[in-house]
Amino acid sequence: MLEKLKEATLEANLEIVRRGLVLYTFGNASGIERDSGLVVIKPSGVDYDELTPDQMVVTDMNGAIVEGSLRPSSDLKTHLALYEAFPSIGAVVHTHSEHATAWAQAGLEIPSFGTTHADYFHGPVPCTRELSDEEINGDYVLNTGKAIIEEFESLDPLAVPAVLVAGHAPFAWGRDPHEAAHNAVVLEAVAKMALMTMQLNPTAGVSQALLDRHYFRKHGANATYGQSENS
Repeated sequence: MLEKLKEATLEANLEIVRRGLVLYTFGNASGIERDSGLVVIKPSGVDYDELTPDQMVVTDMNGAIVEGSLRPSSDLKTHLALYEAFPSIGAVVHTHSEHATAWAQAGLEIPSFGTTHADYFHGPVPCTRELSDEEINGDYVLNTGKAIIEEFESLDPLAVPAVLVAGHAPFAWGRDPHEAAHNAVVLEAVAKMALMTMQLNPTAGVSQALLDRHYFRKHGANATYGQSENS
């Protein structure tokens, strides 16, 4: 069942390890097949060195296991909430990458300091509000998803394909597992650069025109970056 999605989801999980975004088992990636409404996600607490496609867990949108003998990631309900709220996305990646997590722990958004950021994120990467004690002591994982969704009430999740969860760590997403992992890697890079920029010049900034120029050269109907399919 969903063999191609299992392989793609496994590869996304392995990619975030290769790129240094994950220590031990601190992270997970998932993908969704929209036609069936089924989700493939990393099993909880399994070492990445031991992962195989057959170990990926398949669940429905209610979190019920459809296929697999292992427990799904403990972050499953957050992933499911994002799939429900953001129909344009096809995969979610969660890491505790060092620099993005530092911004999350500080409760700060990552500002749009330059064109590297703008190539992927059309605006600051937001940070959620802190969860209340009741939310933490209740359905914490689901409430984490709800806090992310609140932050995107006026944002396009594909224009800003990542978020920082206050006091916790980042989530990123994309149209498929490869893109979601790619965005998670870029998020860590821009988080590191933003921190260095703040240290060098806390009042740094660039024009919206320059940010727009770089974002739209890669995104939208008039994108010019890369090769056309017919070239």
